[in-house]
Amino acid sequence: MLRQPNTAVRFLAAAALVLAATGVLARPDPDEITITDAWARATAPGQPVAAAYATLKAGAKLELVGIETPAAGRGEIHEMSMEGGVMRMRALPKLALPKGKVVKLAPGGIHIMLFRLAKPLTAGESVPMTFVFQRAGGQQTRQTIDVPVKEVEKPAGDHDHH
Repeated sequence: MLRQPNTAVRFLAAAALVLAATGVLARPDPDEITITDAWARATAPGQPVAAAYATLKAGAKLELVGIETPAAGRGEIHEMSMEGGVMRMRALPKLALPKGKVVKLAPGGIHIMLFRLAKPLTAGESVPMTFVFQRAGGQQTRQTIDVPVKEVEKPAGDHDHH
């Protein structure tokens, strides 16, 4: 025998549908954004900043507008460029993610900077990182992933001096 859901269950289901439709419970659709190849650079003790990288692919026109993590006091999107033989780095308020295009956040280009680290980032650990995306019209969604921390290998021929 089938039982009818009680009034409270029907009300909660209806409220969830309304909240989802209005964007209050907005979550990124898996087809809307994928984040792959994410990693953060291991840091030395006392180092207050770190860099992180990822590959983003949007199934809809989006913008990356923020980075949040308990591992740092602040996360920013940064861009490195060469101007007149001088390397420059500047914060970007947002990063356009065209529909269907792959956008790489990589060393030497656009990347994530983490400021005021809570503790050093140690190779082999991971840190939760929330990517904040914005759709046309201003509606925001968040996607949280665990980002592995990696030790960066030195280039061949590089060695330490005593």
